[in-house]
Amino acid sequence: MSPTKYKLLIFDWDGTLVDSIERITTSLQAASYKTCQIKVDHSDARSVIGLGLHEAVKKLHPQLPAEDILRISDAYKQHYINENTVKEDPFEGVDSLLAQLRDSGFLLAIATGKGRPGFERSAKMFDLDKCFHTTQCASENRSKPHPEMVFKILEELNIKAENALMIGDSKHDLEMAKNARVDAIAVTHGVSTAKELSSFNPLTCLDRVTDLHSFLTHNNI
Repeated sequence: MSPTKYKLLIFDWDGTLVDSIERITTSLQAASYKTCQIKVDHSDARSVIGLGLHEAVKKLHPQLPAEDILRISDAYKQHYINENTVKEDPFEGVDSLLAQLRDSGFLLAIATGKGRPGFERSAKMFDLDKCFHTTQCASENRSKPHPEMVFKILEELNIKAENALMIGDSKHDLEMAKNARVDAIAVTHGVSTAKELSSFNPLTCLDRVTDLHSFLTHNNI
C-alpha cells in the first residue's frame, strides 16, 4: 500500500521527468522562423511549454491565420524529431524513482502536452513506456490547463480526486490540477520558477523530482 492518502501520482512529462525543455524551445524558435520568418524570444517559447502543440503555437503567434499555425506546428514536429541536435534525457534517477513508487503501491499516470506519437516515441526511447498504468496526451484531449486529462485518468483508474496528486514543472500543470481539484507538487527544474509555481499553493516545491518518494514517505500529508 502507498504510505500516504494518495493512491495515484499523475506526472507531467517534459520538464518534470524528462530534461527536454531546451530541445522544445529551440524547435519552436526554428519552426517559427523557418515557416514564417518570425523570431521568437527564448523566454516566450519556454512559457508555452506544457500546452498542446497547436495551443502553444497559437499563443506564441495570435496574429497568424490558422493555416500558418498548422504549418508551424508541422515544422516543429519535423525539427524536433529529425533536425534538432539538442539532447533530451530523463532526469538522473527517474527510472529508479518510478520503480520505487510502483513498489510502494502507487498507481502512476502521465498527463502531457505532447501528442500521442511524440510521447510514445519518447517513452519507448527511454524505456519508460511500461512504467505507467495509464497515459493521456494533448492530442486526444483539451489542452492544459483544462482538467480533461486528469478527469479521464481518475475515471479509468477509479480513483477519487482527493486521492490523486499531480506532479509538474509548469504553471499549466498546477492550474490543471487546481481545475481538477487535485493536490499538486511542483518541481523547479523545468519551465516555471518556484515563485510562479508557489502561487498555485502546491504541497511543496521540489528542486528535484527524484526527491518525491522521500517527501511522500517522510511527511504526514
